[in-house]
Parts: sequence; C-alpha cells; structure tokens
Amino acid sequence: MHLDEYASLTMKELSSIVEGFKKSKNAVILGHNYQVPEVQVLADYLGDSLRLAQLAMEADAELIVLCGVRFMAESAAILNPDKRVIIPSLEAGCPMADMATPEQVEAQREEHPGAVVVSYVNTSAEVKAVSDVCCTSSNAVDVVKAIDADEIIFVPDRNLGAYVASKTSKRIILWDGHCYVHSMFGPEDLELARGEHPGVRIVVHPECPPDVVREADFVASTGGMMKLAAEHDELIVGTEIGLVERMNREYPDRNFYPLSAFAVCRNMKMTDLPRLAYALEHEQYVVSVPEKTRVCAERALTRMLEMSPGPKGPSS
Repeated sequence: MHLDEYASLTMKELSSIVEGFKKSKNAVILGHNYQVPEVQVLADYLGDSLRLAQLAMEADAELIVLCGVRFMAESAAILNPDKRVIIPSLEAGCPMADMATPEQVEAQREEHPGAVVVSYVNTSAEVKAVSDVCCTSSNAVDVVKAIDADEIIFVPDRNLGAYVASKTSKRIILWDGHCYVHSMFGPEDLELARGEHPGVRIVVHPECPPDVVREADFVASTGGMMKLAAEHDELIVGTEIGLVERMNREYPDRNFYPLSAFAVCRNMKMTDLPRLAYALEHEQYVVSVPEKTRVCAERALTRMLEMSPGPKGPSS
C-alpha cells in the first residue's frame, strides 16, 4: 500500500496491520518516550535513549523499528550490525545533533590535547566516531566521574554539560548546542506552575537551562522521570509533552502536569501510525552506518554501556 492509503485507515485498522507485520517480519518496535500516544501504545518497549540503546542489543528480532529520531536509529545500527534497522520518517532528525560536526570536535581536541571527548548520544554517528565515550542524560554524571582525566570536552548540549559540571570537580568545556524544547523553559514557568498546583513537586530534564535546574525539586532523564511517576501521586514535569501523556496513561489514578503545554518536539512527532505501517510493510527507511565510522562509534557507545549496567534513577 501507498502511504496515502494508510493515512485513510482508522487507528484500529492501522493497529491491526502493524501487529500483523510485526509478527510476520519478526520485528520489534522501540519507541522513545516523546512519541505520539498511538505509537507509544503499539511499541514493544518504551524508554529513554540509554534504555533504547540497551534494548536494541537485547532484542531477539531480525528487524528493529526505531520510533524516535535519526541518531537513535543510528545508535541501534551501530550496535547491531547484523540486524536491519529502520526508521519510519527520514525527516525525523535532531536539531541539537546537527549543532556538532566531527571537524568541529577534532578542532576542539587540538585546542585541548589532554581533554577527553564525551559525546551525548544526541549526536551523529560521525561525531560519535571521533569521541572517546558517549553518554545519555541518565548517566552523564557517572560517565564523566569515571573518566581518568581532569578536562572534558562535552558535546553538544551546553545545558546538560553545565549540569554535569555542577556535579563534578572536573573542568567541563561546554559546547554551544542546546535542545530547542528544553531551552524554552524558564524560572517563570516553575513559578507559574507552583502557583497553579501548590505543593506539587517539579521534576525537570537536565537539558533545561541551569536556572531552571536549580529551582526544580528533581532533575532526571525521561527514564528517571518514569521512576518518579511510580512513586508520586502528583508531579509537574518539565520535558517534552509526550512523556506526560505516557505518565497519565500508565497511572490514570494520579496527576501529572506539563511544565508547559507548548513543550513539543516537532521531530519526534513525525512518526505516526500510517508511517509506522508503511515502514513495516516496505522495511524502510533503512538506517546504515559506513563500517569504518560504525566501528569507531561502537567503541564510544560500548564504553558508555559498560559504565551503565542498568537504567538510572532520578537525581534530586
């Protein structure tokens, strides 16, 4: 079927088709926490970037369908060279990942020859390939602390880098990159939210600006936020709206409020059910990484995974 034909079907019809293709093609659907609700419901597993990287390796499937953005599918392809990895939308990129190039990273390394390059997973395969180790928002502090060096080039999120710097005595050289969704939050949003929901604690993502992180009750990755959701009856959540939708769906007897209803990642929302069904039928779009790049990037990702035996909880 063509994509426009899938777009004319009902959600029930699309769900049935996706389930059928999943079985016939021995596929596993990995969905990021920011995906639209209907994709979240059909995903075999949901998680943050670290968990998706781990699940891609653990999955007993021939076809990995990564419902997220391109760097996540690249990571799955890097770690699983014998498996076919597809992403339903080619346009689903990450603007922050585009804020760093391998040439820029190499130039920084020349300026700081003793520094270790720590690359956030929100980077291209090419940037990972010139990095010493990768990290996610859930393990960035642990990864940096474990490195035997005093100087760290942290690529590309300046806000996550600033958060890491506040948790370690090491010198962190910050990159001038950011997430456009998390950067939109300001202290005034916390003040407004506390006025609307007195007594409710606030958790924010470490990609938020430092003044927001300082004012929050908790700082956590999306995986850490889900752990907090299991422990609290109410929370104000400072991250992309998709995670709040997941929280309210999985814990209908509790109340989770978005720090801002406008916190929407356009790139994450590019995957919908018609595109998911089309991707499964045609097994596209295949994400592959040139072998030389893949081998170098794999070293950085593998080192990260060795430092991260399991999902991390929230930090307070």
